[in-house]
Amino acid sequence: MNTNTDARKNQLAQWAQTQTHLKLDGESIHPASADASFRRYFRANTSQPEHPTVILMDAPPPQEDVRPFIEIAQRLLAAGVNVPKVLAADVERGFLALTDLGNATFLSVLNNDNCRPLYKSACDALVTFQVSADTRGLPVYDKERLAAEMSLFPQWYVEKHMGCVLTAEENNDLQRIFELLATQATAQPGVLVHRDYHSRNLMFVEADLAAQRGWPAGPGILDFQDAVVGPATYDLVSLLRDAYVEWEKQETLDWAIRYWELAKKAGVPVDADPSEFYRQYEWMGLQRHLKVLGIFARLYHRDGKDGYLKDLPLVLAYTRNVAESFSVFKPLIRILDRLEKKEVKVGYTF
Repeated sequence: MNTNTDARKNQLAQWAQTQTHLKLDGESIHPASADASFRRYFRANTSQPEHPTVILMDAPPPQEDVRPFIEIAQRLLAAGVNVPKVLAADVERGFLALTDLGNATFLSVLNNDNCRPLYKSACDALVTFQVSADTRGLPVYDKERLAAEMSLFPQWYVEKHMGCVLTAEENNDLQRIFELLATQATAQPGVLVHRDYHSRNLMFVEADLAAQRGWPAGPGILDFQDAVVGPATYDLVSLLRDAYVEWEKQETLDWAIRYWELAKKAGVPVDADPSEFYRQYEWMGLQRHLKVLGIFARLYHRDGKDGYLKDLPLVLAYTRNVAESFSVFKPLIRILDRLEKKEVKVGYTF
C-alpha cells in the first residue's frame, strides 16, 4: 500500500470537509476514476439538491498543476459547452471540487443504435468551442511540440516495446515523415484543441438532467487541461479514430464530412475543399497515432500501466491504414513490416 497516496487521499477528504458550502458527507468519499497521469478522482455525496454528488480531484504537485484545468474550464464554459464547474479549489495543494457529470462515458454506452446521435452531439460541441472558445495566451501546437510527440514512437514503441534498433536510413526516413506531418499540421489555421477528445473523456448526460441543472446540451467534456491552439482536424481525428472503439471507415468518413459541412457553415477555419480537408484529417491522424503508440508503450514500460497494451493493435491498424494510402509514407510501412516480420505488400490510394 502506498502510504503517500493514502496520505493524499486523507488530506483531500479533510480539505473537502472544510469547504462547508459543499455540505459534504465525508463518509461517502469513494474512488470515481483515475487516468494516465498522476491525477485521481473521488466521488462524494452532499446534502445540497443542486449538487447531490461532487467530484474531488487529487492532482499532486509538482507532477500536476490544477491552474490550467481551472483556466480552460472557464474558457469552455464561456464558449457554451458542458464541462465541470469548479466549486472549490486549493491550488497550492492540488485539490479541486467539481460538479459531477455522472459516470456514463460515451465508451460505456455507445452501440450501433445510438452512435450516430452521440457522435453528432460530440461534433456539435466540438464546433461550438472551436468557433467560440477564447484561445488568447494558450500554448501553440507548434512544430517542435508535434515532433516531440512523434519522437515517442521510435523511442518507446519501436526500441523499447518492440526491441528494434532502427538503421540510420530508417531514422532519417522517420524524421522526414515527422517534418512533413508537423509542417502540414501547423499550416492549418488555429482553434482551441482539446487534445484528447474521445469516448473516454466525453460523458453521456441525459437531456432532462442537463436542463434541470442548467448545463449546456450535449456531452460532458473532461480532461481538457492540456488544451492548445492548433488545427481543427486534431480533435476530430481524436474522436473518430478513437484508440478505444472502432467504427467502419465508411461510417467515420460520413461523420467527418458532416462535421466539415457544419464547421464550414459555423465559421471554423477548415479547408473549403473537402478532399484537401480529408487529406489534412488523415495526416493529422497519422501524427496522433504515432504519438499514441509511443505513449501507450511508455505507460507500460516506464509507469507500469499495462491497461493500454490491449489498445495498441487498433492504433497500429489506424497507422497502417493511413500510411498505406499515401505513397510518401512508404518508408514507414517498411519499418512497420520489419517490426512485425511481414512481407511488403502496399497499394497506394494517393
